[in-house]
Amino acid sequence: MPLVRIDIKKNPDPTYIGRVGKIVYQAMKSAINVPEADNFQILGEHDGDHFIYDAGYLGINRTDKLVIIQITLNEGRSTEQKKSLYKTIAGGLREALGVSPEDVFINLIEVKKENWSFGNGIAQYAG
Repeated sequence: MPLVRIDIKKNPDPTYIGRVGKIVYQAMKSAINVPEADNFQILGEHDGDHFIYDAGYLGINRTDKLVIIQITLNEGRSTEQKKSLYKTIAGGLREALGVSPEDVFINLIEVKKENWSFGNGIAQYAG
């Protein structure tokens, strides 16, 4: 059960961030086996004063097209699965939206299964 947060600088196309979200969801399904209908996303667009990044950190040239993706998910994916996810997301964004791979910033937060409640005040995955 991933929870995805995607943040970008305001885009003039109101459908843009939703398309980013669809690409990320498809990548999670193919690269880390996220099941159908397991799609929970928070999409945010920000003005320049509220979207701050270093344009050259680690020698990577970032632009205002930067997409910051944070995914909270259950622990247990292999390093290879994570690398595949990063590559699949970056490739999908480049192919569909022309986003440079340098402008794709991804952060994974792994948690134990008992750290989720999907509703009703119940920890559905707790053993």
